[in-house]
Amino acid sequence: MPVKTTITELPDSRVRLDAEVPSEEIESSLQRTAAAMGRELRIPGFRKGKVPGPMVIQRVGREAVLEQAVRESLPQWYEQAILQSDVKTVGDPKLDLQELPRAGEALTFSIEVSVTPKAELGNYKGLEVGRREPDVPEEMIEQEVERLRDGFARVESVDRPIAEGDYAVVDFKGMVDGEPFQGGEARDYMLEIGGGRLIEGFEEQLIGAGAGETRTVKVTFPDEYHAEELSGKPAEFEVEIKDVKEKELPPLDDDFASDASEFETLKELRDDIEHKLEHAQQHSIDDEFREAVVDAAAAEAKVDLPDELVTARAEEMWSRTERALERAGRDPEAFLKTAGKTRDELIDEAKPDAAKQLARESVLEAVADEEQVEVSDDELLEVLEQTAEREGTKPQKLLDQLKKNGRDAALRHDLRLRKAVDILAEHASPIEMDKAQAREKLWTPDKEREPGATGLWTPEEGAPDRS
Repeated sequence: MPVKTTITELPDSRVRLDAEVPSEEIESSLQRTAAAMGRELRIPGFRKGKVPGPMVIQRVGREAVLEQAVRESLPQWYEQAILQSDVKTVGDPKLDLQELPRAGEALTFSIEVSVTPKAELGNYKGLEVGRREPDVPEEMIEQEVERLRDGFARVESVDRPIAEGDYAVVDFKGMVDGEPFQGGEARDYMLEIGGGRLIEGFEEQLIGAGAGETRTVKVTFPDEYHAEELSGKPAEFEVEIKDVKEKELPPLDDDFASDASEFETLKELRDDIEHKLEHAQQHSIDDEFREAVVDAAAAEAKVDLPDELVTARAEEMWSRTERALERAGRDPEAFLKTAGKTRDELIDEAKPDAAKQLARESVLEAVADEEQVEVSDDELLEVLEQTAEREGTKPQKLLDQLKKNGRDAALRHDLRLRKAVDILAEHASPIEMDKAQAREKLWTPDKEREPGATGLWTPEEGAPDRS
């Protein structure tokens, strides 16, 4: 999309983008909008939906149609101006739209927005950072063994009352406000007592009952129950116990190991489980270490984080949470009510994390600049391979589409920062966690961090006043 932009840097990590949309694009947008309006207008002499664009402009007026066209196209022009300028925005922009252009003239508008602040790097290579070692307690191994063992368990009917851990075969019918409800009835339902499959409190009320007995179970649906018509309502279930079954676990021996795995002995099975759990932990350890290295580099750098910028990022974080809740079918307002907090309170609580995010991004940008990190098309194609396979297309086709829409810059930027993290991690020296934690507690004049307006201290600010 042909939008021309120029950038002016402003104080406090803000920029102004002056954008110009050529007259040809304005005219094209005007005609598209007129054609769309013509499909809705009724004008004598024309069939409905067949009013030509020029007649719409003549009847409604060019300025009215242009105003609608600009309103519809402005978000796209704004996005294109941001993409072309390759700025990393933080928070909502302040838009200044000039007067609507006359025929043959370009449209101009400006955007003032906060951006990721620039960092003044300190030492970022050879940093000593704590790295934990894999630790697989015996309990974790036992839990995994028991999980496998549970998969080979048998259930047998027993002539005794229901106890925790048993299975009960039941018929039940539920009532809310004296009326049956959808999904409230089942026959020959196999229920694990203590499995937590049904509403809280349901299973516990069956303990002590025997086969052939009927019990009335009283429960209350949770406030956030998936069926809104039942949320928070009390219900009564008539439950008939038809059979009581006990779980029988196989003996924990070499025969079990042979049946449950490719190993001949229980020791070999346990050793394999321990190895796999250590391997799984290693990924988390790698991620933790890389994050800690970035934080260590940020602690050595000077990053100015105005409170307005931190607040804007915290608001972005809450907006992402809102969208995630909505995608999961949950109401953000109900989430706030359950948490017992307001939107503003959650945003305030998110500010420390928001400041940390901004500091990390700023330092990674600075490292990428200092190390002259570039991202090739081949590297982008490699990243796009999985997406292309999932969508049944070729990586090159995806990349071509991204370039056409100007969206390859965002992917290139993310990969560039990832490579900056690689550089920091490669040049860092792992040390034992105990040693790293001891250093954090040890105060020296050149290390002390004094919370400033942003909550982050950098060495260049000098030692704090400890009076």
